[in-house]
Amino acid sequence: MPAVPDKITVGDGDAARAIAVRRRPGKAPGIFWLGGFMSDMQGTKARALDDWAATSGHACTRFDYSGHGESGGQLADGTISRWLEEAAAVFARTEGPQIAVGSSMGGWIALLLTQVRRATGADPRIAGLVLIAPAVDMTEALIRNKFSKAARQEIEKTGIYRQPSEYSDEPYPITRALIEDGRKHLFGERPIETGCPVHIIQGMRDTDVPPEHARKLLSHLASDDALLTLVKDGDHRLSRPEDLLLLTRAIEGLIAEAAG
Repeated sequence: MPAVPDKITVGDGDAARAIAVRRRPGKAPGIFWLGGFMSDMQGTKARALDDWAATSGHACTRFDYSGHGESGGQLADGTISRWLEEAAAVFARTEGPQIAVGSSMGGWIALLLTQVRRATGADPRIAGLVLIAPAVDMTEALIRNKFSKAARQEIEKTGIYRQPSEYSDEPYPITRALIEDGRKHLFGERPIETGCPVHIIQGMRDTDVPPEHARKLLSHLASDDALLTLVKDGDHRLSRPEDLLLLTRAIEGLIAEAAG
C-alpha cells in the first residue's frame, strides 16, 4: 500500500473536507471498510482486512471519516449525516460488488449506506454486510439515553460533553449537533431491509454495545439472510488473533454465498 493515502474532497464551500482513502486493487467482491467512532483505517481490524485482501487477491478500500485519522476536519464538527455522506462518496469510487464491513458506529453507517444505495434505484453493489458490534442508533440508544443528569446539563449548556473512554487518554467529544443529527437516521423499531446477507459478530463481554443490542438488530433483519455470532469472551474491540480469524471467515462465507 502507498505510504501516503489518496485524498478526495467531499462537500462544498465551508463544508468541504479532505477524506483520506487507501485502495488495494484486486478481484471482486471487494472489501469496503467502515470504522468506528474515534477509530481510523490504520487500526488492527482494518489492517488485518487489508492483509487478508493482499493474500486472497481481493480489492480492499479503507478510509477515515472527517476528524479521524489522516482525513481533514475537526471531530467536533462530525455528525452521522457528514460521515454517511463521506462513506457514500468513497463507496461511489469503488467498482463492482463489495462486502461492506462496519465496526461499531461503522456498522450503523454500513446499514444506512445500504438504504442510500437502494433508494437511488441503481445497483446497490453491496453483496454482503459484516457488522462487528454494530452500534445502530448509537447517538440515542447508546449515548444520550445513558447520560447522567450532569452530562445532559453540560451538553445543553455548552453544546459539548467530553465523555471519558477506556480506549483513550483523551475523552470523546460528544456534541449536541451529533445527538440531534443522529435522530434523522434512527432505525428505531422499524424493519431493516438490506437486500443482502448479513453476518453480525458480537462480543458477549462488550460493555459499550451490549449483546442485547445485536440481538435486537437481528430481529429487525427479518427479511434478510442474517446470522449472529456471539463471542463468549469477546469485548468491544474484537481485535485478538482469534477474533480476526472469525472476521475473515465471515467474509469468506459471504464471498462464497455471493459466488453461489
